[in-house]
Amino acid sequence: MKPTLVILAAGMGSRYGGLKQLDEVGPNGEAIIDYSLYDAIRAGFGKVVFVIRTDFAEAFKARFDPNLKGRIEVEYVYQSLDKIPKGSILHPGREKPWGTSHATMMAETAVHEPMAVINADDFYGSKAYQVMADFLNTSTDENEYSMVGYNVANTLSEFGSVSRGVCNTDENGNLTTVVERTKIKRDEDGIFYYEGDERFKLEENTPVSMNFWGLKPNVFKYLNEGFKQFLEDHGNELKSEYYIPLLINDNIVKGAIRTKVLQCDSPWFGVTYKEDKPFVQQRIKDLIESGAYPKDLWV
Repeated sequence: MKPTLVILAAGMGSRYGGLKQLDEVGPNGEAIIDYSLYDAIRAGFGKVVFVIRTDFAEAFKARFDPNLKGRIEVEYVYQSLDKIPKGSILHPGREKPWGTSHATMMAETAVHEPMAVINADDFYGSKAYQVMADFLNTSTDENEYSMVGYNVANTLSEFGSVSRGVCNTDENGNLTTVVERTKIKRDEDGIFYYEGDERFKLEENTPVSMNFWGLKPNVFKYLNEGFKQFLEDHGNELKSEYYIPLLINDNIVKGAIRTKVLQCDSPWFGVTYKEDKPFVQQRIKDLIESGAYPKDLWV
C-alpha cells in the first residue's frame, strides 16, 4: 500500500496578503505545491489529499486535476470552524482557523494508510520526500511516527518573525519534546525566540519542525481526543490554535508514540511574507538550472 500525502492548504495567508498556496513561483506559473506533488509522485506516494476551504475548491480543482490525472489519486476534504467533536461548543466570536492539528483531522475519512502531512506553502526538497516515503514504507509499528528535521538557521525569513516547532532529541534520534515557538527571528547577536518582552537564544543548528510529519492512521484517534481536550481548555480563546507539535508532544510525554527525526540535506524555503517571493523564485530557478527539476513539470 503506497503512502498518502496530506497537504494542509486551508489557511488564508494573513501575513502574506493573499492565497499564497496558488501563488506562481515557477517559470510556467507553478506554485510551490506543484513541486511538492512532483517530488511526492517520484518518491512513490499513491494519493494526495488536499485540506482546503470550500471556497477554494473550484480554484484548486481547476489548477491541479488536469495535471495530476493518471499520475496520482486525488481527493479533497474541507476544513471549517464548525467541524468540532460532538459535545464541544463553538464560541460565536471565533473567526480564526483552529490550526494544523484540526486541519489534519479533516482527512480522517480520506486516509486509511500511513501518511505524510505538509504545509502547502513550504518547499521541502526532493530528498525529504524520499526519506519520508522510505520511512512510511518500512515502519511497521503503528505508534512510530516521524518528522523531517531542519536547522533553524536555514528556515528564517529576512522580513519578519516565523513560527517553528523547536525540537529536542534523545541519543537514538527520537523526539523528546517539540514546542511551538511563534516568534523566532535573527537579531544582530543571534537567533532568538520571544515570549512577551523576554527573548531566548537558539543555536544555529537547533532542529526545528517545518510541519513535515510521517503519521500512522491511528493518529486520528489521538487528534480527536487531543482536540476535544484543547477545546475544553482553550475554546474560549478566539485566537488559540491546536498545532501538530502540540499533538505530538502530548503523546510523546504520555508514552503513546515515539517520533523519529529524519535527517536530509534538502533545501527548505517558504513564503511567509510577500517579500519572500523573489527569493523563492530565484531558488527554484537555480534548482531547474542544476537539473533538479524540469523547466515544465507537467508536460
